[in-house]
Amino acid sequence: MKNLLKQFKLFIEFFLVYFTFIILSLLPMNTVSNIGGFVLKIFGPLTNAHRTAMSNYKKIFNEMSDKEIRKNVIKSWENLGKTIFELSILEKIVDKKNNKIFLKGLENINSITKKNEQVIFFGIHQSNWEILLPVIDQLGIGTGAIYRHINNRFIDNLVLNKRNKTIKSDKSFYTPKGIKSAKDLIAAINNNLSIILLVDQKDSAGELVKLFGISVKTQTGFIKIARKYNLKLIPIQNYRNKNNFTVKFGKPIQMFEKNINDNEAMLYIHKIIEKWIIENPTQWFWQHNRFS
Repeated sequence: MKNLLKQFKLFIEFFLVYFTFIILSLLPMNTVSNIGGFVLKIFGPLTNAHRTAMSNYKKIFNEMSDKEIRKNVIKSWENLGKTIFELSILEKIVDKKNNKIFLKGLENINSITKKNEQVIFFGIHQSNWEILLPVIDQLGIGTGAIYRHINNRFIDNLVLNKRNKTIKSDKSFYTPKGIKSAKDLIAAINNNLSIILLVDQKDSAGELVKLFGISVKTQTGFIKIARKYNLKLIPIQNYRNKNNFTVKFGKPIQMFEKNINDNEAMLYIHKIIEKWIIENPTQWFWQHNRFS
């Protein structure tokens, strides 16, 4: 009986999200983004995650007043709300004919697309990170990406279906975070595909590497993979211009010298990430407990 009630609760949650997605899909794209931003601007500050975001922001911008910090954290809630609601129209957002996404730095990956060279792209949870794999896929680069599954399996399948509709190549794919994703990404590399990773979140099993001068648990496995397979690392920055987006490909990072350990290599990457966050601080995912 208890399990039946749990399943019923999951289905009701799914129905509410599904119905909301249908309504949102009928609205203009900018309206959907603005509704999402408004909702989380109101309700985000009422959650425990708001305290986490405020604490994180203070650690990095410690000379800023509490009033200014709160103002910027609320803006980050707005960005997060837009990102969540934009899942309902993700296929429209990445459709080239809608001119929502502007690409920069394509000269940095010209040789990659021409030679069909496999690489590791890395980005962060900034702006709407959901657009990154579709953008790479549209450039003809078969790529695998990890996603964090949602506890409600019905909603998880709904969102995954939305993501899958944005990729046109039969080579690109999403894989759920965990043991399966590790196997899938290695298999992708062995099949001459590229991968994209968001490398700014806490990895409890990772190494301590400084981010903004604070030692944090950090994933470095992708650096080991890059060394083993001699893959270039491509920074991919993503920032929001109101309800449009700019995706900027950075210059390829050649494989680190053998006398530079993984910690030092990740520190170099963290310096790139820090610059992105400083440039657009209200678009980063401060609600994640990164500095614990």
